[in-house]
Amino acid sequence: MDGNGRWAEQRGLPRIEGHRRGVERSKEIIEVATELGLRALTIYAFSTENWRRPSAEVTTLMKLLELYLKKELEKLMKNGVVFKSIGDIPRLPEHIQSILKDAEEKTSSNKGMVLTTALSYSGRNEIMRAIRKVMVSGIKPDDLTEEVFESYLDTAGNPPPDLIIRTSGEMRISNFLLWQAAYSEFYFTDTLWPDFNKDEFLLSIQDYQRRDRRFGAVPARRNAF
Repeated sequence: MDGNGRWAEQRGLPRIEGHRRGVERSKEIIEVATELGLRALTIYAFSTENWRRPSAEVTTLMKLLELYLKKELEKLMKNGVVFKSIGDIPRLPEHIQSILKDAEEKTSSNKGMVLTTALSYSGRNEIMRAIRKVMVSGIKPDDLTEEVFESYLDTAGNPPPDLIIRTSGEMRISNFLLWQAAYSEFYFTDTLWPDFNKDEFLLSIQDYQRRDRRFGAVPARRNAF
């Protein structure tokens, strides 16, 4: 969800105003995804690299996250959404960790879409943490399969992403779900996140539906007429 800061700067507004608008846009996209019956939606809210930003901006981002979770929990429950968080969660402020845990516990028995929020997250960090867990577990090298390794990732139990959407014109993955994205489809748009509305979200899904996903295999031969 890239482009909040640039959106604000283009309008002569403080960067944090862009983040506020970005949160509002996230609410809209989550609601649309729920209405469409998507199985899962993962939003990249805060990366490990984002800790390098000015402390005032980081503090405000944490506050926005807190407000969102407190205000939207009731709606998530109403819509049957299961809330999860992934990332280096212990690095977050303790009160944020507590709010995340509360949201996860209260929505755990819901049956609808799985909404995963990546916080203090990076794909490399996730893989390194998973490797350490595997080493501590004592699993023998010959017993380590891809399936076993995936069970130690933050996303264990979640399906791999079918489609990854990147806003703001940047054409890179930015350390997001590096293991899980092996065969994901990508959709890039110049639209800054605060302007990425329902219509563009639907366009991205329509574009995905036209893709021919082969997962490295040769497509099945079609009958000729």
